[in-house]
Amino acid sequence: RTLGAVCVVASAGMAWAASDYAAAISYEPVGPRAFPLLLAGLLATGGLWLVLRPTLRGAGVFRGVPLKATALCASAVLVYALLFELLGFTLATALMAVPVGMAFGGSWKQSLAGGAGLGLVLFVLFDKLLDVVLPTGLLAVLLGGR
Repeated sequence: RTLGAVCVVASAGMAWAASDYAAAISYEPVGPRAFPLLLAGLLATGGLWLVLRPTLRGAGVFRGVPLKATALCASAVLVYALLFELLGFTLATALMAVPVGMAFGGSWKQSLAGGAGLGLVLFVLFDKLLDVVLPTGLLAVLLGGR
């Protein structure tokens, strides 16, 4: 519940900070404040759920996340951040998904397949549809692309 309250406060700060965002030249209808406000709304919704959710006693999975799984996920995200530029978005995302997926009970094959799918779908979504440039890293070198 404490984490939920912190998320709600952080989302309020994000929304307040983003309320002044404006592009010097209006080149798109949405503008630069839409994405931070969307994230603030999602963060507030998740935080409120954590604060207001009923206590789930005796429900195995919901009792708490094991320390080992938490450390594995945190380590995977740290390595992801360090290798993001070198490996590129798609490859780094696929590799990060393996330990995270395994921490949540998936096999390494399921986790790698899910990560590869996630990396490819998000790359196409951000790079091609939303025109957000993401690093291609080693895949560009291997495939002779940009």
